[in-house]
Amino acid sequence: MARAPRGGRGLAGRRRCRLLSCRLARGPGLRCALAGGSPDAGLARAEELLDATAHLQIATGIVNIWKADADELADSYHRIEARHPGRLLLGIGSGHREATPQRTLPLDAMARYLDVLDGRDVPVQARVLSALGPRMLAMAAERSAGTHPYLTIPSQTREARDLLGAGALVAPEQTVVLDPDPVSARRTARAFLTRYLGMSNYTRTMRRGGFTEADVSGDGSDELVDAIVAHGDSGALAAAVRAHLDAGADHVCLQVLPRRGDIVGTLGAVAGELGLVPDGGARPGAAPLRT
Repeated sequence: MARAPRGGRGLAGRRRCRLLSCRLARGPGLRCALAGGSPDAGLARAEELLDATAHLQIATGIVNIWKADADELADSYHRIEARHPGRLLLGIGSGHREATPQRTLPLDAMARYLDVLDGRDVPVQARVLSALGPRMLAMAAERSAGTHPYLTIPSQTREARDLLGAGALVAPEQTVVLDPDPVSARRTARAFLTRYLGMSNYTRTMRRGGFTEADVSGDGSDELVDAIVAHGDSGALAAAVRAHLDAGADHVCLQVLPRRGDIVGTLGAVAGELGLVPDGGARPGAAPLRT
């Protein structure tokens, strides 16, 4: 799956979302979009994207269990599923301690949240977890269709595949900048990445991936930035996608920077490198998208 771009908020954001979804529907072999941010339990944005397209599949990334009521989410899932059968995948996560003061014992909280969804007949195969650590990955393997990890590297995709097994969905995110100038590309990447370097769950995952404390300090080392945010020409971006696929990913969710740039054009360029075909089909193992 490749990621469609993130729109803004309010009326302007919704208008951009509609226009973008229409362009995506005609896009080069793109079949899936991930609606980024932390949608509320009403899932209005995901529903709007589904309403605007005939075949595009939408995943949410990521519903925050501390901010979205599980019963309301179940109501939304069943409402949307009735209108767009099989086209909605719920991405669910436990948020960040720095942004969510009430976030305590996230594994226990996630288990309780999934208990509610189970009780409301939301299928296990209709949800994935944003799982970064081994214990949340184990829960994803047992109680969801798989995982949608964020800001990870191909070696961690391989670890997720090994832990979840062959049948699970592994759909890592890959942020990209289509810019052959490493100086300006890193500038764009750092402007995006800096806020995440202030969140302990991400820096812990980065260290688990082999980066040092020095790498994740400040605005991040060049080595870290280059590994997390792929940049260069379309061939370099496609190589980053292939690295995740070769490590066991089913889908790679592309997040294109800058967010107000030519997102669909970048996705088209990467799709061409990957051999995605214009009629919506793709060769096996090719990529997807993020909104």
